[in-house]
Amino acid sequence: MPLDQYIINDLKPFDLNTPITELQEVFNQLTYSHVPIQKDGIYIGCLSETDVYCFDANEKVEDVIYAIEHFDVRQFTIWLDVLDMFALNDSNIMPVLDEHNNYLGYYQLIDVISLFRNTPFFSEAGGIIVIEKAYNDYSFSEVCQIVESNNVKVLGVFVSRIKNDMAQITIKIENSGLSAIFETFRRYGYTIISGHEDDSFLKTLKDRSAYLDRYLNL
Repeated sequence: MPLDQYIINDLKPFDLNTPITELQEVFNQLTYSHVPIQKDGIYIGCLSETDVYCFDANEKVEDVIYAIEHFDVRQFTIWLDVLDMFALNDSNIMPVLDEHNNYLGYYQLIDVISLFRNTPFFSEAGGIIVIEKAYNDYSFSEVCQIVESNNVKVLGVFVSRIKNDMAQITIKIENSGLSAIFETFRRYGYTIISGHEDDSFLKTLKDRSAYLDRYLNL
């Protein structure tokens, strides 16, 4: 799923000689959590809205260079890794660099989330199964083999939780009776946490995603 079509380049990195008061005015007008910073035309990181409002308006970016947060993704970074970078850096914009470290623009969190909502995991009708097994004992290949051995297609699978050396795996499958699949998972040592033959669980995920969209647009 290529992301480069979602690169926005209407926000250029600010130079080190930019007055802090200018950044404060930018944040007053925009809903971004961060703005990109460059040194001698080369992107070096971002300043957060929280920090900028704490600085003296008479200072310049070069005076607070210690507060710059160093994060970015590459032009061909896959969307799941991009989403992970958003979460790790608590940001709603993500600078994008090419293979030569040139700044190309940025992604918005809301655009990346919308891609997730458009995947078959969300868009296709089906059932949801949540299973659990020791972290060192499960495998995706085994999980998929168990489902497909019951003549059911897998629409999506991911690790949704890791705690106390136990992994929970969430699986989206085509609508079908779940009883036989449950029994097969149990034979392979998996614990069934939950299973939904309708889309009630998926509807909850969509509702929460829509709520997040509204929050990000405030």
